[in-house]
Amino acid sequence: MTETAPARARAEIDLAALRANVRTLRAQAPAAALMAVVKSDAYGHGAVPCARAALDAGATWLGTATPEEALALRAAGLPGRIMCWLWTPGGPWREAVEADLDLGISGLWALREAAEAARAAGRTARVQLKADTGLGRNGCQPADWAELVAEARRAEAESLVTVTGLWSHFACADEPGHPSIQAQLSLFREMLAQAEVAGLRPEVRHIANSPATLTLPESHFDLVRTGIATYGISPSPELGTSADLGLRPVMTLWASLALVKHVPAGHGVSYGHHYVTAGDTTLGLVPVGYADGIPRHASGAGPVLVGGKWRTVAGRVAMDQFAVDLGGDQPPVGERAVLFGPGDHGEPTAEDWARAAGTIAYEIVTRIGTRVPRVYVNDYVNE
Repeated sequence: MTETAPARARAEIDLAALRANVRTLRAQAPAAALMAVVKSDAYGHGAVPCARAALDAGATWLGTATPEEALALRAAGLPGRIMCWLWTPGGPWREAVEADLDLGISGLWALREAAEAARAAGRTARVQLKADTGLGRNGCQPADWAELVAEARRAEAESLVTVTGLWSHFACADEPGHPSIQAQLSLFREMLAQAEVAGLRPEVRHIANSPATLTLPESHFDLVRTGIATYGISPSPELGTSADLGLRPVMTLWASLALVKHVPAGHGVSYGHHYVTAGDTTLGLVPVGYADGIPRHASGAGPVLVGGKWRTVAGRVAMDQFAVDLGGDQPPVGERAVLFGPGDHGEPTAEDWARAAGTIAYEIVTRIGTRVPRVYVNDYVNE
């Protein structure tokens, strides 16, 4: 989107910061390829521009959750390897095979649908078998692994599939020292060995997510998958801040004050009057709300920078707007209210909003809705 976007609110996406983050993450795992995960519209940042920037910076894979997300990238002209892993029966298997996607496979039913799609398309499907090493979500249980591997080998013999990868996902890599980390790594190695004894020769083996990329070099194998860290957000407070990790937040969210007005002491603010002014003051109206992804759970707590000062959401966040108590200050209507950004200019960060809402920073950026235009800055490669 260009600078003609409406000024009610906007999310500025700094693609130079994203490229720098990718380079930082590549340096953390220099012997492994890097997959930039751009699921959920690149965690709210915009999948296609962010995917292109990540590839410019040296990512060699893109990752999405759903096949529809991956197909949209391909339709936009994104080249190279794109993997998707969240399938349901009857999904767009044939379209994915014809688009040369790598298909995450977690069970026999999925392998069979992929093979059938390959047969119908008259070409070989690229598949990656996922092992459930302890997360307990998607993935094949160890007890069922031998059967999945054996059927994959048979499908390879028929040229229906090529097993391009074996992979898994950590449950607690964002908690340094958690005993499940080494337990999962050990089981993953066992399941890799079992698959290789059965004759599978994958191109890539991978288990490392953002926190593992940053802290567990023994988990890097052939490929690391970086999601939230790509966008400059620390995967966990226990690992340090974004700055501690050499990352820079990519999104800055701001809105223009829609109204500034004087109110007397004892004046209720927003639904339920959970905030009442302590004295004569000024209120500023910020024209974004939970329909734009501003968490209602941050009512009375979310921080906003207005006129060089931190303000706090006064009362409840409504669907389209919330108020801040300006304490008698009188910024002009249209003054920028910065909800979060990198923090360089004293503004709050997504982590600050996560603390205010009792959630994680992943959710804060991902939930910013489509009413907020994304404006891409530093969309060039000459750094």
